[in-house]
Amino acid sequence: MTALPTPRPATFPFKALSLALAFGALLPTVGHAADSVSESASQTVNIGPGLLSHVLAQFAVSVGVPLSFDPAQLGNRQSPGLQGNYTAQSGFARLLDGSGFELISTGNNGYTVAPKVAADGALELGATTVSALHDSSDDTYGGEQVARRAQVGMLGNQAVNDLPFSVTSYTAKTMADQQAQTIGDVLLNDASVRQSNGFGNFSQMFMIRGLPLASDDISYNGLYGVLPRQIIATEALDRVELFKGPNAFVNGVTPSGSGIGGGINLQPKRALDTPTRSVTLDYSADGRVGTHLDLGQRFGEDNRFGARINLMQREGDTAVDQEDQRSSLFSVGLDYRGERLRVSTDFGYQKQVINQGRSVIYVDSSLSKAPKVPHANASYAQSWSYSQLEDTFGMARAEYDLNDNWTAYVSGGAKHTRENGVYSSLTVTDLNGNARGGMLYPPHDEDNQSAMAGLNGHFDTGPVSHQLNLGWAGIWGEQRSAFETIGNASRYPTNLYNVTDKPRPPATSFAGDINDPRVVGKNTLRSEAISDTLGFLDDRVLLTLGLRRQQMKVDGWATATGARTSSYDESITTPVYGLVIKPWEHVSFYANRIEGLAKGPTPPTSAINRDETFAPVRSKQVEAGVRLDMGSYGASLGVYRIEQPSSYTQDGIFRVDGQQTNKGVELNVYGEPVDGLRLLSGATVMKTELDGSSNGVNDGNRAIGVPRFQFNIGADWDVPGLEGAALSARMLRTGGQYLNAANTQSIPSWNRFDLGSRYAFKLDEKQITLRANLENVANEAYWASANGGYLTQGAPRTLKVSATVDF
Repeated sequence: MTALPTPRPATFPFKALSLALAFGALLPTVGHAADSVSESASQTVNIGPGLLSHVLAQFAVSVGVPLSFDPAQLGNRQSPGLQGNYTAQSGFARLLDGSGFELISTGNNGYTVAPKVAADGALELGATTVSALHDSSDDTYGGEQVARRAQVGMLGNQAVNDLPFSVTSYTAKTMADQQAQTIGDVLLNDASVRQSNGFGNFSQMFMIRGLPLASDDISYNGLYGVLPRQIIATEALDRVELFKGPNAFVNGVTPSGSGIGGGINLQPKRALDTPTRSVTLDYSADGRVGTHLDLGQRFGEDNRFGARINLMQREGDTAVDQEDQRSSLFSVGLDYRGERLRVSTDFGYQKQVINQGRSVIYVDSSLSKAPKVPHANASYAQSWSYSQLEDTFGMARAEYDLNDNWTAYVSGGAKHTRENGVYSSLTVTDLNGNARGGMLYPPHDEDNQSAMAGLNGHFDTGPVSHQLNLGWAGIWGEQRSAFETIGNASRYPTNLYNVTDKPRPPATSFAGDINDPRVVGKNTLRSEAISDTLGFLDDRVLLTLGLRRQQMKVDGWATATGARTSSYDESITTPVYGLVIKPWEHVSFYANRIEGLAKGPTPPTSAINRDETFAPVRSKQVEAGVRLDMGSYGASLGVYRIEQPSSYTQDGIFRVDGQQTNKGVELNVYGEPVDGLRLLSGATVMKTELDGSSNGVNDGNRAIGVPRFQFNIGADWDVPGLEGAALSARMLRTGGQYLNAANTQSIPSWNRFDLGSRYAFKLDEKQITLRANLENVANEAYWASANGGYLTQGAPRTLKVSATVDF
């Protein structure tokens, strides 16, 4: 939902825009292009998103510039509005950027809006009129890779530069050009994020500021608990929004208890004002073939109704030896945008099948160091191992403008998850690679229901402006599990560097009915929140204050016996303080103190104490930084400190032991600083320390799986003289990490280089885009992560090619 209400269309007679829109009478003659509107002092502007013609008119009135034009020529072009300090010149420039229109002087200090005219006299059309990847309502930095706005929980749809937090929003164009197939591929663009696999399986875990976020804890249009578990495809997504730092106040408690270092919100695709008709065929080296169909259309008066359908199927061998994957996705998004009411619904089905997947590696505690990494393409899985993940999910959301200042919203959703898989992780026992192989079959079912509601509005008290937010959220979850496994005595001998296929060993330990798993966990998470962002000095200073009261009711039962093992019902209040200072037009400073709150961590099914439930964990962060916004490009520099209880698996036992403190410095650069050159680069330097461990044995040590540094250098470059052609390159560098809390086992730093190219052209009036991306060019073999006290190997060299036809 939006922090500032969307202006209602047609609340005053725009069809008769021959009125003096901004104190000006209709001027019939069109003169020269307005190189500059009469420059005046900047002033605070708060105009919500809506039709571009509406927003232009409101801005002209607010700055006192006589403007007259025919709104029909702008059609249904949308604008994200303006929030902040602008002069007349900078405001009109921002509103018309990318629209294909410009401001024209009509003489007598009057202005109008007309299509741009190129030097050769041909009309120029903005890129937004032909792109099927985004709507003209998008407000992005140059190159359209990073958006200026993001959905920030109960705070709504906010301009990133007005937030006291660190937020980055990656666009559908970034996903398409990089051929990102999962959100893990997208988040590799951020130097604050690295990826590992889950406990013994193939789920994607994201290390944000050195702390894990499980894919279970990613929100969908602001709502927790409704997305697929483990792996999430990108084909139906318009945005991947990254919030860095604890966010219990902004979004509430996560379903599974991770996300202290940051959160991720996914925005679904919506039908655009221009119809979407797109088909993509893709191929990955080693024989994986895919098809993606994207259809979108708006209907009815003023295009009020919209439908967007995405279908994807991809299957075949991966670059890892003997591994193959099959992915399927169906999603449909329907929406209605009325004068006061906006409604949207999303329904999806996703299925992922991974056969003989390369699992994580455990290391015996007796080893003096971590084993050498196998060849980049090596497989150490057994032929009988597989994972099948199936999710059905949906949600609905409604927003209603009570008046020009207040908006109410409500949303709800649900999902059903069914997982089956047989896993064969190894435990390496010596540096020659000798290992013991395991077998675990843990079928898992899960059902979640989630809802949220709230009220957002703005008002003034004298010279102070207010953006008030009231919110409520609830999640109801039920987990059902069973398992078959083998004991240590039944583990089969093998070798990490020379795996031989073994018959699937018979299970020696059982828990529950694998054909009908029993309930092992139930959780009810509820919260109420209030916040106010106070604006001083014409909103050059923004102070955010808020509280969220959270209730966590969690029950657990033993998988084997069904006996209750834990139960707690606790309520905790978490505050937030945030400050933004904008001393100059292009620069803003920000600071925050925010807390994180989560259910007690859940041990993995491979842990000896898998049925144990831990108490809620509370964390806190302080952060400060500065942001630069130069229109076509931006940059940020920030420092932070996060404190939270430490958890890890050691000697087969999952432990919550002492406190972990992560301190870091982050630098990010994004956008198009030079025409034709786009950057997605950044650097993170982290210091981590353990304190309060049992008997102080690990005090002063670095935490498990936290690198000392993470660097990204990414660039995308238009080839001169060849219209529609572009080349890209990216380097990822990650520092060494410790594998255990004692800091006796570690993995070295690693580098990865990626290359890409694309060429867009028209054939028979159809837009065609060819893309090729080569990931891990050198086929570097590396341990990507030591998160969780186990090893995740990085992906081998992978070639992806695709052809997209817009028809």
